Amino acid sequence: MRIGVTLPQFRDEGESAVEAARWAEAAGLDGVFVFDHLWPMGSPDRPIISALPLLGALVAETESIHIASLVMRVGLVPDPVLVEQLLALARMSGGRTIAGLGTGDHLSAAENLAFGVPYPPAADRRASLEACAAALLAAGVPVWIGAGAGVRPATRAVAIRTGAVLNVWQEKGEPALEPDDEVEQTWAGPVRGSVAEMAERLARIRDAGATWAVCAWPGSLEDVAEAAALVRWG
Repeated sequence: MRIGVTLPQFRDEGESAVEAARWAEAAGLDGVFVFDHLWPMGSPDRPIISALPLLGALVAETESIHIASLVMRVGLVPDPVLVEQLLALARMSGGRTIAGLGTGDHLSAAENLAFGVPYPPAADRRASLEACAAALLAAGVPVWIGAGAGVRPATRAVAIRTGAVLNVWQEKGEPALEPDDEVEQTWAGPVRGSVAEMAERLARIRDAGATWAVCAWPGSLEDVAEAAALVRWG
């Protein structure tokens, strides 16, 4: 199982996120992940660094680590624009890009509406998601489909039809993964506690079948790297 981290985006400068990515690369973590929001979830008065410029900076400032969106939401820009943005990022990164895609949900709808961006019905958003995923996969770019905290059959079906990976976000409890022979699954969410407790949780996520674990921005990158080493090497 590969292990990555999300970056500190919820601030008014991007250098700390770039520095964190450099540190993660040097420490041997496998990927750094960037949210795509117009403000931090539920906090319109707080700052956030825009996803695409930050992803471009990470490509320029790192050499080997995977660079990924978690996730770019369909509908914020036209579908062909979203596809071309991620294709450009993949070309710039030399194949290190993972294109995380999602439809958004009721928690992110307010962001669209506040900026005058339409928020179509779920079925229309899923159709856009499938079209974008298929185009990126056809071009050789790995795609993760964001399933949120509860994997809905319709979202899982998009991943299966396109051949994309299904990503499950989980805040609490045991890994929300069920064995699934039809689709590869990855996991993302907070991993807290001591190094030993973090390693134990990561091991449970691995044993549940995840091929990646993405740790939400932690209190200590050093602890994540140490926990990752414990999971990998014992």
